[in-house]
Amino acid sequence: MTQELPADFDLPEHDSERPAQPVLAVVGRPNVGKSTLVNRIIGRREAVVQDVPGVTRDRVAYDALWNGRRFTLVDTGGWTPDAKGMQASISAQAETAMATADAILLVVDGQVGATSVDEAVARTLRRSDRPVLLCATKVDDARGLGEIAALWRLGLGEPHPVSGLHGRGSGDLLDAVLEVLPESPRDDVDLEGGPRRVALVGKPNVGKSSLLNQLTGETRAVVDATAGTTTDPVDSLVEIDGEVWQLVDTAGLRRKVHQASGMEYYASLRTKGAIEAAEVTVLLLDASEPISEQDLRVATQVVESGRALVLAMNKWDLVDDDRRDAMKRELERALVRFPWVERVNISAKTGRSVRKLAPAMRTALENWDRRIPTGQLNQWLADIVAATPPPVRGGKQPKILYATQAQSRPPTFVLFTSGFLEASYRRFLERKLRETFELKGTPIQINVRVREKRKKS
Repeated sequence: MTQELPADFDLPEHDSERPAQPVLAVVGRPNVGKSTLVNRIIGRREAVVQDVPGVTRDRVAYDALWNGRRFTLVDTGGWTPDAKGMQASISAQAETAMATADAILLVVDGQVGATSVDEAVARTLRRSDRPVLLCATKVDDARGLGEIAALWRLGLGEPHPVSGLHGRGSGDLLDAVLEVLPESPRDDVDLEGGPRRVALVGKPNVGKSSLLNQLTGETRAVVDATAGTTTDPVDSLVEIDGEVWQLVDTAGLRRKVHQASGMEYYASLRTKGAIEAAEVTVLLLDASEPISEQDLRVATQVVESGRALVLAMNKWDLVDDDRRDAMKRELERALVRFPWVERVNISAKTGRSVRKLAPAMRTALENWDRRIPTGQLNQWLADIVAATPPPVRGGKQPKILYATQAQSRPPTFVLFTSGFLEASYRRFLERKLRETFELKGTPIQINVRVREKRKKS
């Protein structure tokens, strides 16, 4: 992917895109209004909200800004003690959020008051070494304030009444949040560490849940011949080829989000979020069927999100020789935009070659993380330009002055030039860059900055 950069574009002085921010974890039992409150704090409707418990089932991080200070807000699924089954997984996500947070916001339903679950959560939080704030939601007017005083008995200090829906009291709450949040995150918190995050995506009924179950050796996800069985991401820590990975099985992506409704709509949003939260995406295709526009749309979405990509051709046990020949021709046509994608032929049902996914994911991630030294990059560029200079445009031949890698994940390069570079020449440079440095499995971006000539005074 390439694009023009403004003339006043400045490269970052270091690798990180933004300074580290303190983290606030929002926790509480199911359906108390956490996601509504999160939307109010971040000022936009991003967290999925529905008037049934359990809509949020994984941790989602958002950037927040209040009074000139930035912090990261982590929305979690409902937290309950002694949880079992799926609820245990949700609770584990919330506990992880608390362990990696700099401060914790416990949310209770101001209309219901403190339940036995809230009291159990509060007992756990009182033992935490993190600052804890107490927030009572759904307090839409002064009539609800009378019940709030009873929340002092939770032992977490003053309860802050808030209406996530209308915004009442949210400013006072955020002022209190800034008082307990440190200026920078704790030194022992490593939000980037841990197992590499993998999203399993594809259209409905392509075999994503079957693959997850095959990798884990147990039934982690519901498998059914009916398309659309999975509506939420299912997080699983899976050991593949001696390494632990965090896999997220997602709902099948629909053709367009606006064509879905109800939980299908939320499933589409969650799948998008899973791709953006992942580091590498495994896109499953049904090898027994022709590649569809929907498959290519999903691949495009992954690439536009800047994530590493592995293509898993599933149901390979159902493919005969004729179908293999047809598949080869389809791939050549369909993947002309993504010739760099790692491909593995598997059968999620029988387990055939599923262990080959790990080496493909490692290769894709290594290249996604890759940084090319500036000296090496410019020596390569000088050789390429000497052999094949940029085409003349408007009677002048643009010069490429130098190049640098602005960032990784995905590798992003900036070319400083004296004039516009044709799109065909940019694609040529990308192809040569991949050939030389073997950047397989990852999208790359080549941005162009045209240097304006200084006017003589």
